[in-house]
Amino acid sequence: MIQKCVRTSSVLVALLVLFPLSVLAQTSLASTAQILTVKVTPLGGVDGEFCPQDRALIFEDPNGTRILYDPGRTVAGANDPRLGKIDIILVSHMHGDHVGNAHAKAPNSGTCDKPDTSVSALPNTSAVNIALAKKSKIVTGSEMPPFFAAKLKANGGNPANSILVRFGGSIMIGGVRIATVTALHSNGLDPDFIGGDLGKAMKEVGIAGYVGQETGYVLRFSNGLVVYLSGDTGITADQEIVVHNYYKAKLAVMNIGDGFTTGPAESAYVINDLVKPSSVIASHANEVGTVGGKVRPGSKTEAFIKAVKVPVHIPLSGKTMEFDAAGKCTAGC
Repeated sequence: MIQKCVRTSSVLVALLVLFPLSVLAQTSLASTAQILTVKVTPLGGVDGEFCPQDRALIFEDPNGTRILYDPGRTVAGANDPRLGKIDIILVSHMHGDHVGNAHAKAPNSGTCDKPDTSVSALPNTSAVNIALAKKSKIVTGSEMPPFFAAKLKANGGNPANSILVRFGGSIMIGGVRIATVTALHSNGLDPDFIGGDLGKAMKEVGIAGYVGQETGYVLRFSNGLVVYLSGDTGITADQEIVVHNYYKAKLAVMNIGDGFTTGPAESAYVINDLVKPSSVIASHANEVGTVGGKVRPGSKTEAFIKAVKVPVHIPLSGKTMEFDAAGKCTAGC
């Protein structure tokens, strides 16, 4: 009887010792999952600044998938050392400052107020040249995929790497779910991208090619973070109905440049009243937004920051920011 009690006591002691350890292990695993972050690195014209032509952002999922959004004119071509591995390229629309009709010859080769765009990417676009070099997939909506497929094929690439995601649908690539959402802007294809007699004739009469409606994107990363990429857009009802109500975006990248897109006041309304994310990255300011890494007084960038009710993060070129599943910046902001 005494031996049986001793054995029972030993089992109870062992359970009491192991139980806290198992709980601790589970808590540790849960904590690790909670702190997984998406890294966002701006590839602008001048290190540490936010400049007029800055559009390009690299998003890196916790699983290592890397997405380049709107390479524009500040990514110094396919050999830009800042690119590294690029799995996916997103292009919101076909304007040269987003798809890349020209680019800097090297990072920091220009100044913030006088960007270097001395290297032509015509007729391919920077997006196509980067995709060819990196064997990336180009994911777009509307009528843009056939254009990119033809360019890839003409340059020895795989046309199947141009992938369509049309409004209302989504695809999963590399553990990231990608959807397109509406944007209000314009999306004419410059005849310079077409070339030849057809391109010349179109240019002479002042018409552009039709590649469908411009787009925004909603990305769901493997840590649960949902990001809205506005592209160039005006105010739309879908920013509330689709981006907020359905996708529940927690981080937004919002254009603020005015004239060609929403201005600071309109963009602030989108963020405060429609999308309602936890935080926002300013984009497409079309101005010298910072000097010495500090927001320039009197700038549109400053006006946007003052008007928005959630944290505004300025995309200083080369400075990586990290965001958790709730859209909160945990490092680099």
